[in-house]
Amino acid sequence: MEPIRHGDRDDLFEAVVSQDSVMRWLATGRADSRSAAEAMCDDHVAHWARHGYGDFAVRDAATHAFLGRVGLRNRAQYGVDLGFAVHPRAQGRGIAGEAGRACLDLAFRRLALPAVFAFVLPGNTASIAVLRRLGAQADGTVRSSGLHCLRYRFAPATAAAAEHVGDDGLADLQLLHEPGPGSPEGEAALRDGLPDPFGVKGLGLVWADKQHTLTAVSKGRPVASAGWLVRDMAFDGLPRRAAGLGGVLVHPASRGQGIARAVISVAVEHARAAGAETMILLCRPDLVPLYTQLGWSRLSVPVTLQQPDGARTSPLTAMIYDLTGLPHPTVGVDLRGLPF
Repeated sequence: MEPIRHGDRDDLFEAVVSQDSVMRWLATGRADSRSAAEAMCDDHVAHWARHGYGDFAVRDAATHAFLGRVGLRNRAQYGVDLGFAVHPRAQGRGIAGEAGRACLDLAFRRLALPAVFAFVLPGNTASIAVLRRLGAQADGTVRSSGLHCLRYRFAPATAAAAEHVGDDGLADLQLLHEPGPGSPEGEAALRDGLPDPFGVKGLGLVWADKQHTLTAVSKGRPVASAGWLVRDMAFDGLPRRAAGLGGVLVHPASRGQGIARAVISVAVEHARAAGAETMILLCRPDLVPLYTQLGWSRLSVPVTLQQPDGARTSPLTAMIYDLTGLPHPTVGVDLRGLPF
């Protein structure tokens, strides 16, 4: 198993996109063209760039023949789902189950995701059987890609440890989730002597403690972290359960490796699991392009925050990540508390 790359487009066409018996269970419902395979491949590569995890090309260990694709897909309004599409000649050999187990191991033991889902058409009995063998539990129905689907849910406790079967794209990185704001020692290690790593010291703001912290560890040492809290805020005067993301920090020696994207993506999923309808963050203007690439949207309305001396308008840029399809605010946002 290796992250899907642009060079896999021909294999993806031959094994998946050109196969009616495979595509009938996917969004299009029918075999498609080489250009469709290229678009699918490009989409998989972009997903890896945005989230730090995604779909894998699954190959025969002995012959290196392309067998299909299996992986984790982040759907903005649903969460992370496990999906697989295996070439007809490879079906019935346990490929989807073995690769799926490796993906669940990655999701729960490496990424510390709170849950993984699967969406399957009601008549796809073979895939439903694979999901059940992997420990999935029925979780109602949902419309996905315009189709009426059965939804299944995996919880961390249901995932059995899997044999390492390839490159998961994360080297030896492991994410650890813990309640609370994290340890001062851990933050000091990430700061690496930098007096103001977030670039906000001169603003004179008092910040809220985080309710949760996600720390990325490599070779036994912290290399990145992010924190968040969940509270009731006001969007255009209406109450909304929202999560505030903050404290995103990557050690200087580990920057440029895409670690932040995985930490942020997983933090969003924890906020979703905690009932947040929207996620919001405050950042310097120079960081807007980074969060835009990760699927966040910039807000053009004023954001009110609380300080010990009263309410203030935030001097930082606000960005949101939609979790439930609610409209973006057009008048203003009140954080109803300290900034995060």
